[in-house]
Amino acid sequence: MRVVVADTGPLQYRILIGQSDVLPTLFPGAMAPTEVRAELTHPAAPEPVRLWAAGLADGRVAAPSPDDPRLARLGVCEAAAFSLSLARHAGLLLMDDRAGVVAARAKGLDVIGTVGALDRAAARRLIGIVDAVARLKATNFRIRTALL
Repeated sequence: MRVVVADTGPLQYRILIGQSDVLPTLFPGAMAPTEVRAELTHPAAPEPVRLWAAGLADGRVAAPSPDDPRLARLGVCEAAAFSLSLARHAGLLLMDDRAGVVAARAKGLDVIGTVGALDRAAARRLIGIVDAVARLKATNFRIRTALL
């Protein structure tokens, strides 16, 4: 089975648009680092996100080295997801953060974001893409119009 590591954004937005049931089908056994799980279960996170994340598998990995230049521009969760992907030789990293995507691809990781995951789900006929994108636009998700 292909190892899939997730950052906060792609998980959170799938939950917020009512597509969390598709995640296990698309990415069986996906894991998230402790930092991502903590962010998703934080009291400030939306309630549906907190409830869903309570059952999320926790991928424990040593904290990233602050001397690693690839991680200098990343947030805590992005750096942890990047490090976990490298440590577990992940076949796919789910991440929206542009700096994180660039750093991950520079290390040879396959990376897709929230929209890429929606596209894969639509290609497998698991979701309706028009409805999913409309729901995504109703959240605080930021995306370049050209990408849609």
